[in-house]
Amino acid sequence: MLKDCDWSIDRDYKTGSENEPMQFYLEGLANSSEFHLLLGYFSSAAINLLSIGFATFISKGGKIRMVINHLLSEKDKEVVEKGLGANTTKVFDLTNIVSLGKILDEYDTHFFECLAYLIAEKRIEIKVIKPKNSRGIAHYKSGIFSDGEDKVGYKASCNFTLNGLSENLEELEAFLSWEDGRSNKLIKKQMRVIDDYFAEKDDAVEYLSASDIEIAIRDKFGNKDLNELIVKEDELLKKKMNLIKNGRLKQTILRLHEKVDEIIRTPRFPNNGTPRPYQVEAYQNWLTNGYKGIFAMATGTGKTITSLNCLLKEYEKENTYKAIIVVPTTALLEQWKKECAKFNFKNVITVSSKENWEGNLAFFNTASKLIDTSYIVIVTYASLSRDKFQSFFKQLPKETLLIADETHNLGSQGLLKILPTIHLEKRIGLSATPHRKFDEAGNTAIEEFFNDKSPYIVSYSMQQALENGFLCKYTYFPHIVKLTDEEMKRYKEISLQLLRMGLFDEHGNFKSSPEIEKKLLERKRIIHKATNKIDTFREILKDEFKKRKNLKYTLVYVPEGIESNFDVNDFSVETDEENKLINEYTRVVSNTDDSVMVKQFTSNSTNREEILANYEKGITHVLTSMKCLDEGVDVPRSELAIFCASTGNPRQFIQRRGRVLRLHKDKIHATIHDLVVVPEVSNNESTFEMEKSLVRKELERVVDFANLAMNKTETYNSLEEVLDHYDLNLNDI
Repeated sequence: MLKDCDWSIDRDYKTGSENEPMQFYLEGLANSSEFHLLLGYFSSAAINLLSIGFATFISKGGKIRMVINHLLSEKDKEVVEKGLGANTTKVFDLTNIVSLGKILDEYDTHFFECLAYLIAEKRIEIKVIKPKNSRGIAHYKSGIFSDGEDKVGYKASCNFTLNGLSENLEELEAFLSWEDGRSNKLIKKQMRVIDDYFAEKDDAVEYLSASDIEIAIRDKFGNKDLNELIVKEDELLKKKMNLIKNGRLKQTILRLHEKVDEIIRTPRFPNNGTPRPYQVEAYQNWLTNGYKGIFAMATGTGKTITSLNCLLKEYEKENTYKAIIVVPTTALLEQWKKECAKFNFKNVITVSSKENWEGNLAFFNTASKLIDTSYIVIVTYASLSRDKFQSFFKQLPKETLLIADETHNLGSQGLLKILPTIHLEKRIGLSATPHRKFDEAGNTAIEEFFNDKSPYIVSYSMQQALENGFLCKYTYFPHIVKLTDEEMKRYKEISLQLLRMGLFDEHGNFKSSPEIEKKLLERKRIIHKATNKIDTFREILKDEFKKRKNLKYTLVYVPEGIESNFDVNDFSVETDEENKLINEYTRVVSNTDDSVMVKQFTSNSTNREEILANYEKGITHVLTSMKCLDEGVDVPRSELAIFCASTGNPRQFIQRRGRVLRLHKDKIHATIHDLVVVPEVSNNESTFEMEKSLVRKELERVVDFANLAMNKTETYNSLEEVLDHYDLNLNDI
């Protein structure tokens, strides 16, 4: 708190004296939550004073309001340079961010990286002013620190005459709000000046847009997360401490270094924020349910953060943490590792067939038996069941938290057998769609393992996510695709065979038998590979390209060669037949226009991170995929999705929709095109009622998509012909 700081007795600070201006800034930044700054122009002296201590301020949730003068012309720069004298410090021209990057030292760069972080987090307001009538430059350098209760104001000189912080003749007078009436009046007066600028009430200046500056700073310097900024600040503090001779200032820097060191070591909620109310409730529900449960949360609602917050809360009680996180794909290993880093969790070990992990895991496992060593192990489902990993896994302390991402994978035949052997007592299952289609045995085993069942201890729907702004809104366009005559003939033959087998039981549910499943898959294959999909797909691409002038940020889900009735782990590979299909659809994308850049994202892709990075940057415009973008892979920049795969698996279409609905700062809304194959069977044919039931199930996906879309009514109109043909009621579906 500001009252606890060691302020100068006479409230004066001057370079070369016992009370250095830098000490004032460090004390203010380290002990406040708001900073109202009249910076004037960006100069190296001003920025050096603010650079160390700035990340510490940010890590504590600090917010800033900044009034600056934007050097708009060469004439402006000449005025400044003339006023500063021959040996001027650097004056940064924010109109040219590219050249700015070439003249910054590491302190300057750190300051701008901190600014970029605040801009990205929307924790900074910038007001750009320019004096009217050529009256010169706004030379302000003053401000107010606030901790929420008390305030400290200051006014500083602008006498920057020599290069380098240690030689700048800087003077500063501080005002403490809890002292005499004069200080309080001066602080209130300063705050009125700043408030008037932000309200644009001061008629002596012009008000210029800050958006271009903010975007430029964010794009140029916005590549660091909070942990990186804090580590860099610690490094700069050490360097600065070695250069400083002033004993009092050294002590201030040492105290700040100790604070930063503690921040670096201590886990915390990302960006020094706090969990949302439903995430707090999730932890409480999990505790109440005996440290077990399933978090059924829509894509984009923060399943990862919600589960890691549970680990954080356990750390706060025990002062140590141990967790094992199981994921379906190797791509998710790195994604989870990055999420753990945001919580400042250390000693994160990733385990897959591609890595040499045994040494690290053996070390931490052994060390934890001697001391309270914290660590997190992230492992793929494929590696989890292997004997080599199980020998380590069985040694993990029973209080280790198990987080199973896309938890439906635990119901696969290969993993079901190890569930009864798992000794870890704290368990969280994560999935937007926990239920496994046609696999009640797998569903029962998972529910028993997590001591939970539908509607689950944590449930957060896609509708809630859209209403609360955690997912972006979307328009949805279903495209009815018909089978060719030849395809329709074969389809009807199989339908008659199914009818003779007795497809439904007395309750109208599918009968389960190997023969029926084989025939259903054979018929589904016709739907998947429907020839007319290609022509419809080509027309969608042409229309979207004509409308957008490009196809940037497009995802294409290519039809799979065959759909299994059971869940197939995402680490399965494409068949030769499926590779032919994805090549065919990729060629259609390429032929849309010479400017379109398309890449396949499959199990065979060796450079997945590079592919996703180029897609995010807009270098690659379109990604074509089958299964590899179903679970967990983060592609928030996606704006357009084309579903060519006629999946009847609710999990697949829910997860695929979630991929394109993730929020992104440059995305307003998303567009989804869905190819829906509907066979035409006349009402006088024997298979009509059976077909009606199957079409109804197919339309469940379409109606689910349409209900939450912005163009709901328009979507329903496009289904009118199919609904009339099969005498189906939309409300019933």
